[in-house]
Amino acid sequence: MITPPPALLIAGHGTRDEAGAEAFRDFVRELGRRHPELPVAGGFIELSPPPLGDAVTELVERGVRRFAAVPLMLVSAGHAKGDIPAALSREKERHPGISYTYGRPLGPHPALLNVLERRLDEALGTVGRAADDLADVTVLLVGRGSTDPDANAEVYKAARLLWEGRGYAGVETAFVSLAAPDVPSGLDRCVKLGAKRIVVLPYFLFTGILPERVRQQTEDWAAAHPEAEVRSADVIGPEPELLDLVMERYEEAVKGDLRMNCDSCVYRIALPGFEDKVGAPQQPHFHPDDEGHHHDGHHHHGPAHSHAH
Repeated sequence: MITPPPALLIAGHGTRDEAGAEAFRDFVRELGRRHPELPVAGGFIELSPPPLGDAVTELVERGVRRFAAVPLMLVSAGHAKGDIPAALSREKERHPGISYTYGRPLGPHPALLNVLERRLDEALGTVGRAADDLADVTVLLVGRGSTDPDANAEVYKAARLLWEGRGYAGVETAFVSLAAPDVPSGLDRCVKLGAKRIVVLPYFLFTGILPERVRQQTEDWAAAHPEAEVRSADVIGPEPELLDLVMERYEEAVKGDLRMNCDSCVYRIALPGFEDKVGAPQQPHFHPDDEGHHHDGHHHHGPAHSHAH
């Protein structure tokens, strides 16, 4: 008998915004439609129905015993690191005999950076125009914000990767809650850096209370600074890239192929301006202070870093 593939369980943050919760539920339904061979369900950690436990129960009632859980989150903060694993271990006690693997958060994947770039083009009206037009554009990427420094650092990493090779004057970072700088401070910083045109780009998957707050704070700041040209871009949304990326995370979890930072590795992925590095052979790096280096200059200390997993 062929073992059926593990079910896909999508874990969301939860939001008090009904449109945002419905966007998540729609997304889960669309994934199910695209992958009829796979049982798919999704639930939230807090604030909105259905809770993650209900999604597990629904799948168990359909005969599922093995799961791969993917956090529908851009950044690994308290939810992805603690709440979801805790919820999953509780479900294991509730439903003896189930097993699960746990996938990685989504960002900052090049496919999502491309969607962010598209959102910037839409906000600027520059679709299909030359990159020279972007040399006076400063982007303010606004993340959710967390009490976890590592989560906040991930937003900075996304900002840097968005800036690399795309021709913007700069990509600055701000947060909508729990972390500094907030949106007005981020906009002040852009101006101090000499920004000519600013686009505020929410680093969020779907619409919700927090992205709306970003837009409102941007409008309030712009009203108080009529001399500045400021635009708001849209959230990422349920794009094909996002649907594909969730399946990529599912496949990784199923195969146990949880990598380091290979998503944004210049030797694996064609990042803008660095396309020639893809697949380049890796050589060991010799540090002048390495033990034994002075003998022959070709002393290998272990294998070269391989990108051919």
